[in-house]
Order: sequence, then structure tokens, then C-alpha cells
Amino acid sequence: MKKTGFIFLGVVVLAISALALRAQSQLSEFDSRFKAFDKNSDGVISGDEMNSAAYLKLLDSDKDGTLTREEALQSVRRTQSLAASISEPGVLFKRLDKNADGRLTEDELPNKKWFNGLDLDKDGSVSQDEAAKALAVLRKRASGSNLAPEDPIQPANEDPSFKEAPQILKGSEHGVGRMVDDIALKTVDGKDIKLSQASGKNGLVIALFSADCPISGKLAPETVRLEKDLAAEGVNLLLVNAPPGQKNEQVVKFVADHGFKAKVALDAEGILSRALAATTTTEVFLLDASRTLIYRGALNDQYGLGYAKDEARHHYLRNAVATMMRGQSLNVSATSAPGCALDSSTQSAAMAVPVTYHRDIARIMQAHCVECHHSGGVGPFALDTYEAVIEHSGMIRKQVERGAMPPWFAAPLEGVAHSPWANDRSLSKRDRDDLLAWLASDRPKGDVADAPKPRTFPGEWSIGKPDAIIAVAKPISIKAEGTMPYQHATVTTEFAQDRWVRGYEILPSAREVVHHVIVSVFEKGQKVRGGGEEGAEGYWAAYVPGNTKQIYPEGFARKLPAGATVRFQIHYTPNGKAVQDTMRLGLLFAKEPPKYVVHTTALPNPRLNIPAGRANHVETAQRKLPVDLNAMAWMAHMHVRGKAFKFEAISPEGKSETLLDIPRYDFNWQLRYDYAMPRFLPRGTTIKITATYDNSAANPANPDPAKNVRWGQQTFDEMMIGYVEHYTPWTGR
Repeated sequence: MKKTGFIFLGVVVLAISALALRAQSQLSEFDSRFKAFDKNSDGVISGDEMNSAAYLKLLDSDKDGTLTREEALQSVRRTQSLAASISEPGVLFKRLDKNADGRLTEDELPNKKWFNGLDLDKDGSVSQDEAAKALAVLRKRASGSNLAPEDPIQPANEDPSFKEAPQILKGSEHGVGRMVDDIALKTVDGKDIKLSQASGKNGLVIALFSADCPISGKLAPETVRLEKDLAAEGVNLLLVNAPPGQKNEQVVKFVADHGFKAKVALDAEGILSRALAATTTTEVFLLDASRTLIYRGALNDQYGLGYAKDEARHHYLRNAVATMMRGQSLNVSATSAPGCALDSSTQSAAMAVPVTYHRDIARIMQAHCVECHHSGGVGPFALDTYEAVIEHSGMIRKQVERGAMPPWFAAPLEGVAHSPWANDRSLSKRDRDDLLAWLASDRPKGDVADAPKPRTFPGEWSIGKPDAIIAVAKPISIKAEGTMPYQHATVTTEFAQDRWVRGYEILPSAREVVHHVIVSVFEKGQKVRGGGEEGAEGYWAAYVPGNTKQIYPEGFARKLPAGATVRFQIHYTPNGKAVQDTMRLGLLFAKEPPKYVVHTTALPNPRLNIPAGRANHVETAQRKLPVDLNAMAWMAHMHVRGKAFKFEAISPEGKSETLLDIPRYDFNWQLRYDYAMPRFLPRGTTIKITATYDNSAANPANPDPAKNVRWGQQTFDEMMIGYVEHYTPWTGR
């Protein structure tokens, strides 16, 4: 689409946004936007203010190079007559089609510059179907989702799919990744059994139960099925009766009534429950062959206190076992487990034991560091042996103490006891304390028999073998020095039907020179837009430092339309050696249409003006939501002068709340922050983003502290984009 087409879209989208408001709030919103452009508050937009957004010049009806409030308001109101018809494209088309020949030409449009916005196939005329497609795009852009503004969205916290599901927890705060002691228990027939004796060659599932807990009884049939399925994987099942004081005959009857064949043990004194910090009688614990706790939480989400489903939607334990057998790390390593509560007053802390490398530190490295720091990984050195940890102990201590590693930069939220983020990579207090204490000690190795099972890593695709790979047709050459403009490549897919993508990974062949990749998807027949501004309209997939792949929760997916064109926007940063790169996108397909469709929307601030030498320059931007929104994740994007970034929500009543605070933004790690439970934001909520920039000489990454910095694509320019990933229900259309 030509520049004039973008201008057309900008003006009409502005008008659509205005139409979504009531009359009184519409004028207030217009005034707010006008003041945002009028930086010097003189009541006129002119000079650099006028050049900050291309469509402002279209509103300048007398073409004198300045724009008054009244002039802008009249121009927008004229545009509204067109925008108001977007919900009735047939009526609009007939009104514009002056000769009633079923096609629009340039001379039939109120403004000839708008023609490029509608003529998608560039054949010199616009059919009614073509116009409808173009206007549908405008509706989506104006609403920020695939729902019309009047369509309600059910809040995540009221949706049974979320409300009744066990809550995702941060695994490292609940013992995941730690070694479980070889505890001895008594079986129902009075024999001694240790966890090591109960384990299969590949691991052990400990399933707590209570003979008189209704939920234990409801979960029994699935637990019986698991016995056979787990055995086929070399994983044994150990049933453990958790409540103290339960009569032995009750336990025996429960086991017989449900047809269990697995070993059954008693935890009458609560030794195992204390060691595992168990909370309910339905919790399950997956241990690998070295007794490392891999997963803890719910068996599935079929039953809980006060609810029951016809069938489970999330099979947490089965997924954990399958992922462990593939040698991959779990997306969900801990959940709450709805069931009959155990007495927490007896859950005293486990006896302290000396911290050793084989028992503790190796597992902390595996859980938090080794995914990147292994031979062939993206980390600069490996940390998967005792010798390697000792060699790099100084750097480990420095980076852990300053909070730079593991990379996680979200500050705790006021009044929120537990991390709301499903992908929280930060060290738990216990892991951090143990690691730093061990580094400060004589660093004992301990017993090699306590060592964890070595982690294995795929040679190429970390998401596993893709169901399909979309590859750029030919390699792109990257020069040795200097800077490069963004590279663009398109691939037309050949899928005959729409595909639902449940996961993706972007894989360059020369990742050492790839800073980021933005992937956009265009429907068959839709004009592929070129140029773009680094995902300022959102993206379909992205590769940025810290985020190169994504696997969505069960029931969520992105749509890849049949015959779609995939466009790669690639930012290369030459590193002293000329290389070639072949870009590929690996896709994992869902077997059926999802319950929820994933979208990404951007809130950019292209009107940046960062003064030279300023150490704490603040820029803000905000947008009022025209629709209800269930947010899944947030992501901030700035360049090397970026210092801090904050997302806030201002309710329709005016109450402000911090959603995500990144007090130490790191350009080298542009992370997603994924909610464990999607966050509902009602229409009328204002999303505000605040960015702080350090353009001073004290910023060692600053390319030129003497330069006033504006929006631009290169690293020596700046950007400010807040992304929100959200979902809408799939309705079959």
C-alpha cells in the first residue's frame, strides 16, 4: 500500500475511534489527542508538531502549514460520515458508486488519495467485495481485536475454563527443581519402602489421596488409567494416603473399590507431606530418576471444590510426564490442587542439610541457567559441570547479586503476594540464598550419587519437530561492518485450509547477527504492506532477545489463513564478519479449532523527542480500550537508551493500577511477561505506558549523548512500543 493509503487508514481509524465514544466523551477524547500533538500548548499544531504524524497534514484544510483545533475538528467530522458507514459497507458502496456499475473509481471517491486504501489488488477499480475487505481491516484496527465494539467478552476470572482450573504457580517457589530425600514409608501391609525402591527406571509419580475425600474418589478412575500408561513410560505410581489418623481398613477398602494395583503407602506421621510441603489430598508429584521434583500440583482440571466437568481440558500430569520423557523443560511446572486441605500447622520446615553441588547447585543451574549455558547454547559459556561453575563463579555471583541473571526484570507488584507471571524466571529466595551461600563457602561437591539426571537439548528446534516450516526463499547477505536497513522477505504459503498454530519458533541460521524479527501475516488476496515500523501495528510472531519461540496454552492458537502470505521484517546488526542468513519459521498445528484466538496489539509512541544529555527523560502514551479485553501478556520495546518501562491501567472511574513495572529495562533481554491467569480489562479502561530514557554520557550504551533522539528503526534511534497479547473467543467466523 502506498503512503497515501496509510494516510487514509490513519484518518479513518482516528474517526472510527471517535465514533466509538459517546458525544460528550468524544469531544474530550479529541481535545486530549489535539493537546498531545500541541507540545508547546499554543493552541496550534505546527512545525515539528505537524510532522509528527503524516495524517495531520490532511486535516490542514486551508494548507497554510498550521492546524487549529476548529480546523482539525471540522476535518474529522467530515471523515466521520465515511467512517460511520463502515459497519454497513453495502450502503456506503452504493452511495459512492455514482454510475451504479458495481465498481468504484478514483473520481467516485470523496478524496482521490483514499483510493489506494481500498484498491487492494491495484487493478484501477474497487469491487464491493474488495471494499468490504478493506473496511473490515479498518474495523479490526479500530477495535484492536476481531470483535466489534458492541460484542461483550467474558472476563477470564468469570470464565469457567479459567475459574475452575487449578492456578498456575511459580515452580521454584514450591520446590520444583529440587532433590527429594529418599524418604522411607510404611505400606498398607506393614512393609518398609523407600522412594528409590518405588521408582521406575525413568521416575516416580507420588499421588496423595484420602479414603474419605470426595475429590480423591472422583479422580480415582483417571489415576487407575495412569498406572498402566505410566508403566509403559518406565514411570511407577506410588499412592500415598496423606491424612494422619485415617484407619488402615478405610485405606484398604478405597484401594480395592477402585481397582488400584499400584503400591500403597501411609504417611501417618506426615513425614512425606512435610518434605514436599503438600497442601491437599489430591496433589501429585512427578520425580525423575534422580528424584528431582519435575512437577507438582493437580492431576488435571476435571474436578475441584464445588465444580465438576464432563471431561478434563488440561491434563497437567500427563503433559508433564510426556515433556519430561522428551527431555524438555515444562511450561507449567506447578499448580494448585483443588482437594481436601491438609493441616498446614504440621507443615514445619524440613531439616536443614548442607548445600552441595551435586544435590543442590547442579539442580539450580539446570532449572535457571543451563537452558542457555550449555555446549552449543546461546549463552557465552557452559555451566553444566562443577568445573565450569567454579571457573565462572565470580561472574555468577556478580550477575545474581545485581539481579541481572537469570534474566527477569519485572518488579513485584504492590499488594500481590505471589508472582502473577507464568514464565517468571527469577530465582526463588531459597535458590538465591543457597547459591550465594555455596559460592561464598568452600563449595563442597557432595555425593555424586545425588547428582541430577543430565539435561539434553535438541540439536535444532527447541519446540520439537515442527509440523511445517516456512523458509525464506534465498539467504540474505549481511555485511561485516556498519548498519543495515531492515530487510524484508515474503513467503506465500500453500495451505489449502486455515491452520491453527499452537506454537512457533523463529530460527535464523546466523543468529549472532540477528537482533529481532517481526512476522506479519496477510490473508490471500490482501495487499502485503511493506516498510512498516517495527511491529507498531502488532505482530503475528516475533523474535527478540529472550523471546524466540512461543507455545500457547491448551485451547489457544493463532490463525494462519489458507494461502496466506507471511512477511518477515528482519533487523540485522553486523558483527565484524560478513555472513549469510536463512530465516525459517517452524509451526506446531493444533488438531482442532481453538476455544480462544490469540492476537497482539501495539501501543506505540512515534512522537518521541529525547533531549541530548538528559539522564531521565520521560515519555508517555495512552489509549482507551474501545472493547473489553482479556490480556495474556505484555512486552516492552525500546532501544539502547531505554531505562525503564511501565504499563498502567486507569479504570473508567479513574482508578490507576500498575500492571507491569520494569524498573531496569535491558535492551539485550526483551522479555514477554505472561499472565498465569489472563487479566480482564473492561472497555473504557485507559492503558498508559511510561518510558524513561537515559540519553546522557553516563549511559555506556549511548551512541551519541549530544544528539536529540527521535523515533527511528536503527539502534542509534529510539522507539517506544508497548505490546499486549490478548485473546477473543473463537466463534467459527
